[in-house]
Amino acid sequence: MIIIMLGAPGTGKGTVATILQDKLNIKQVSTGDIFRKEIKEQTELGKLADSYISKGQLVPDDVTVNIVKERLEQDDVKNGIILDGFPRTIVQAQELDKILEKENKKVDLVINLTTPDEEIIERIVNRRVCSNPECKTIYNTLLNPPKIEGICDKCGSKLITRDDDNEETVKRRLKNYFELTSPLIEYYEKQGNIYTALVSKTINKLGKDVAEEIIENIRRSMN
Repeated sequence: MIIIMLGAPGTGKGTVATILQDKLNIKQVSTGDIFRKEIKEQTELGKLADSYISKGQLVPDDVTVNIVKERLEQDDVKNGIILDGFPRTIVQAQELDKILEKENKKVDLVINLTTPDEEIIERIVNRRVCSNPECKTIYNTLLNPPKIEGICDKCGSKLITRDDDNEETVKRRLKNYFELTSPLIEYYEKQGNIYTALVSKTINKLGKDVAEEIIENIRRSMN
């Protein structure tokens, strides 16, 4: 099964994707994680990506597509993948369709999460992520804090704040998202495979609630 996570930064894509990965046994792949790893290791790709990401800009389509294409060829995603952070533009979506078509595959489900801007900013500046690359559990100091401050509940590793999780960068990322990525909603609506859900404290609905709904719908469709 090929699943795509759509939604502006801070809408809960990572939370939903992690739960789906655990429950459906489908590998979650985040382009953001790939880029952060390359940046940390100071590779040429990492330096190139950082020149855009540090300014709140999107990495160019051709670079991102090639990264994802290589990832799709690895053994651990042969039976399915949850793409978190890709595609982000129509060009990327079209290239993904071409890559999948060659393997007689297609995008099965697109999950589109929406959240009011003011909540997104509040969530991201209070977001903490497990430093263990094998865990990557996401917390929020306001909505779902860890049991012990600064420590991951699951693996005991230190929690960190991502360098780009600040208000100024978030606002730029939101602007980029709505200009470049929002058209993807219409693109996938035409394909008839999109599921849109509001994630907001105003209706007492968090990412884990959406994930449970999606899992129930998938299992129902398979029966």
